[in-house]
This record gives sequence, structure tokens and C-alpha cells, in this order.
Amino acid sequence: MDNPIVKKLEALIKLQNVDSQLDEIKKVRGDLPEEVQDLEDEIEGYQTRIKKFESECDLLKDEIKNLRTAIKDSERLIEKYEKQQNDVRNNREFDALAKEIELQDLEIRICNKKIREVEERIDKKEGMIGDTKETMVERQKDLDNKRTELEVILKENEEDERKLLKDRERRTKQVEPRLLHAYNRLRKGSRNGLAVVSVERHACGGCFNIVPLQRQAEVKDRKKIIVCEHCGRIFANVIDVIEEEAPKRKTRRKSTRKKRTTTRTTKKRATRTRAKK
Repeated sequence: MDNPIVKKLEALIKLQNVDSQLDEIKKVRGDLPEEVQDLEDEIEGYQTRIKKFESECDLLKDEIKNLRTAIKDSERLIEKYEKQQNDVRNNREFDALAKEIELQDLEIRICNKKIREVEERIDKKEGMIGDTKETMVERQKDLDNKRTELEVILKENEEDERKLLKDRERRTKQVEPRLLHAYNRLRKGSRNGLAVVSVERHACGGCFNIVPLQRQAEVKDRKKIIVCEHCGRIFANVIDVIEEEAPKRKTRRKSTRKKRTTTRTTKKRATRTRAKK
């Protein structure tokens, strides 16, 4: 009878292998996709800023039109009051009209001052528009270059990625929904994208924390799905590393020179003793 846990683990391992290959393809792209997206957002921001400045310039130009209309109205009133001064019957009426003329002349001067201020604001806004457009052109060049670079990389890996994505779709159907949800959550929360790992050298292949021997035995038995106590990754298997025996140290042969010397000295002494006798 087939072990269902083994089948579940095998399905997860195969899915992890496919996802790891996809991750390698994404690594080749590096930060290019994010850089392209950032440049697109930046250029969109410049476009929005230019539209805002242009809208503000239009409002300022409308304000100038209104001020010039007010100036014309004041000039017509001045002309009207000057004509009425010719028909006054006393000094009181003449002074009243002179005061009105003076007020309208003051209004014209105020309007002209406001027009100059508004024109300065328009010049400033138009300068900001010009600077923004120049910056946007430069950033657009950078965007075009990075898009071209990204397209070349995508084209090189397009076929492999398409096959892997198709294979991934097939593999995900072989994993039960509960495990798939846990697997996707683990991958999303890990930097290296590993949700299924092996126990190697008594340590978790994801977080490298030591795994107790009892837990390793449970992983080997494959009677249930075992996860790391520290990072929550799923253990696929235990890789037993065979440690090589340390080479035996060569022992140096003891020198017999001293022994030979001692033997010769002993023989000489014995010869002298016989000669004396």
C-alpha cells in the first residue's frame, strides 16, 4: 500500500524544484523589472506635475485677463467721469467726479501691479515646466534602455520560463489545497523562496538551526509531515553525510644511531679489559 505522506512530500518537492528554477530565471533579471517600474512611475509623476503646472498657468492667465478687463472698465469710467466734469454745476460735483477718477486710476495701477506679479508667477511655473520636461526626457532615455535590456533577458529565457510555468500549473494541481496554501505562505515569507528543505549535517536547510535527532528520525520515517521548529519550513528528507576518516599520521622511525654508537663503545671497553689481563 502506498504511503500517502510520501506522495504529498514528493509532490511538494517537485513543486519546489520548479519554483527554484523559476527563481533562478528571475535572479538573472536582477532588479531590472523593479527599476523599469520605478522609472515608469517617476515619469508618470513628472507628467502629472507638468499637467498641474500647466493648469495653474492657465488659471493665472485667466486672472490676467480678468485684471485687464477690470483695467478697461476703469478706463471707461475715467473717460465717463471726465466728460461729466464738463457739465458740472458746482465745485462739489467736480470734486466728487475728480475723486472717482482718482480711485479708478488707483484701481488701474493696482491691477497693473497684480498683472506683473502674476506674469512673474507664470514665468516661474513655465520655467519649472521646462526643467521638469528636460528631466523627464533624460529619465525616458534611461527607461528605454532598461526596457530594451529587460526585453533581451526575457526573450532569452522566454521558452524555458513558459515551460516551467506550465509545469508549475500541473504540479500545483497535484498538491492538496491546504498544503499548497501553507507552501505559498512559506515561500512568500522566506528570502530564498524555499518552503521545502532537507535536513543536512543535522541542520535545517532553510534557517540552518540544529534539528534534534528524534525529529530527524521522524522525517526519515515519513509517517507525517514534519516542519522546522524555528522557521516552519517543511522537511523533505534527511541527507546523511558520510564523514571521511582522517588520514593516519606517519610515525617517524626512531634513529638507531645512538644504539649503534653505544654498542661500539661497549666492544672497545671489552677489548681493553682483555688486553690488561
